[in-house]
Amino acid sequence: MREFTRSNAAQARLHDLVPGGAHTYARGPDQYPEHMAPVLVRGNGCRVWDCDGNEYIEYGMGLRSVTLGHGYRPVVEAVCRTIADGVNFTRPTELELRAAEDFLTLVPGADMVKFAKNGSDTTTAAVRLARGATGREIVAVCDQPFFSVDDWFIGTTAMDSGVPGSRTTVRFRYNDLGSLAEVLAGEPVACVVMEAATALAEPDPGYLEGVRALCDRYGTLLVFDEMITGFRWAAGGAQEIYGVHPDLSCWGKAMGNGFPISALAGKREFMELGGLRTDRSRVFLLSTTHGPESGSLAAFRAVVRAYATTDPVGRMERAGRRLAAAVNAVAADLGIADHLRVLGRPSCLIYQTADPDGTPSQAFRTLFLQELLRRGVLGQSLVVSAAHDGAAVDETVEACMHAAVVYRKALEQGSVAGLLEGRPVAPALRSRAAPRRVAPSIDRAGAGIPRPPV
Repeated sequence: MREFTRSNAAQARLHDLVPGGAHTYARGPDQYPEHMAPVLVRGNGCRVWDCDGNEYIEYGMGLRSVTLGHGYRPVVEAVCRTIADGVNFTRPTELELRAAEDFLTLVPGADMVKFAKNGSDTTTAAVRLARGATGREIVAVCDQPFFSVDDWFIGTTAMDSGVPGSRTTVRFRYNDLGSLAEVLAGEPVACVVMEAATALAEPDPGYLEGVRALCDRYGTLLVFDEMITGFRWAAGGAQEIYGVHPDLSCWGKAMGNGFPISALAGKREFMELGGLRTDRSRVFLLSTTHGPESGSLAAFRAVVRAYATTDPVGRMERAGRRLAAAVNAVAADLGIADHLRVLGRPSCLIYQTADPDGTPSQAFRTLFLQELLRRGVLGQSLVVSAAHDGAAVDETVEACMHAAVVYRKALEQGSVAGLLEGRPVAPALRSRAAPRRVAPSIDRAGAGIPRPPV
């Protein structure tokens, strides 16, 4: 049995200081079994250690931002060499030029690029640019999980408190050209924002080409969100794999192997609207103090070199295929394959959990996650990195086998009662803290913090 004493104490203190106890909702303790949310202290390759000294094989790898492994030496060494000469300057650096050249050799549909720090910054900049280029306000987003923390998208989610009432974002369905055509024909749309593919959804033959044609017909800009597909599907993202080029594309996550860097890329005719070579009204595109800091640009260039010489995408695909086949075989052997399944692109795997009736279940998901944690696997998903070697996969399969035995017991008894400790996980984007509301602590003066109405 693993101890989580220090992690639980640190998590309680985090709740006192950081709203939600984490700086990203997907990292929050409500996404993990209650009182079993490890607070980490270090990582190496595909393994991490928490403040109680527990070791885990990590999946998800920094919300898919780490593809080469934690502490990947060529990236770390490149960053250390670079920042020894300074991190942030008053004028552009030669490094910015070299990084832009590297990026544009990878992305087939882009002429210009601008670096930033967060994916949300770049998707919102793309929306602003599309509105400026077209003179339209409405944005059409695909029915995919997440695009930005900004109002234009968050207003479409369940967690929309604080967003102004006037909404200009509409949705369409993936792999349904008729759905998009109806939206574009109904009102003038500035841009279509979408992931070209996801872990669970590949484009039907001709679908992306049809999206491109519809956008061209209606004078709407096409924006690809390449946050996950970039450097995981291929170094050049989905547009390299599928051969359909958007007007603008937004990048982040793995392009720095965990270092904070994102990018907006696109066709010159649109990107120039944020520059000094246009006679049209200028668009306030991106203007960030830390976008060009030298450490993350050095990390990006080292990532580009690694992708050119070591085939991390191939290693992720091979590890993922082996892992999925083995875990699904375990579930089949136990007779629970209809309730516990590993799905997705091999480099971007997830697991689906269902109750005895076959209905997707957060409680059963939490039970499986709980049992993985107990056996040294930190597995919100089964998203691999190139550092997940054969030994890590074998250990993970062994942990999944033991977790699946407990899962089958819960199916046989009809519930997780007596097996799951604490409350199930809850959706990260929800309107209320319940069902994983955290009781207030005692403030520094010793008085109880008032409990708001539930």
